[in-house]
Amino acid sequence: MKKAGILNRHLSGALAGLGHGHGVLVCDAGMPIPDGPRVVDLAFRAGVPSFAEVLDGLLAELVVEGATAAEEVRTANPAATTLLEGRFTDLAYVPHERLKALSSGARLIVRTGEARPYANVLLRCGVFF
Repeated sequence: MKKAGILNRHLSGALAGLGHGHGVLVCDAGMPIPDGPRVVDLAFRAGVPSFAEVLDGLLAELVVEGATAAEEVRTANPAATTLLEGRFTDLAYVPHERLKALSSGARLIVRTGEARPYANVLLRCGVFF
């Protein structure tokens, strides 16, 4: 059995298959899930696991070269804004409808149990060399 890192076998396997430029949407429980991308649903109950816990776990496993969030997060969810801006110095903002459209091109969607609005971010994978 794996000793450290991400233990969820579905998520661990999906992360291993990602390459440069692939998108990973980390989203709250209310984000519409498009058809197409692989989905790993971690939601257990409202707030569990939190957006912050899942995001930090993913950031420990991935190289990220860019991140995009909904501009509405800045007014509707200041805690998520602080979290995102603390982790991404060049965070891009787009309207929520645009983020939903972009999410259909993601390779992987990771759904958290977060129950606060706009706790969503689209990550663009980088390379480790």
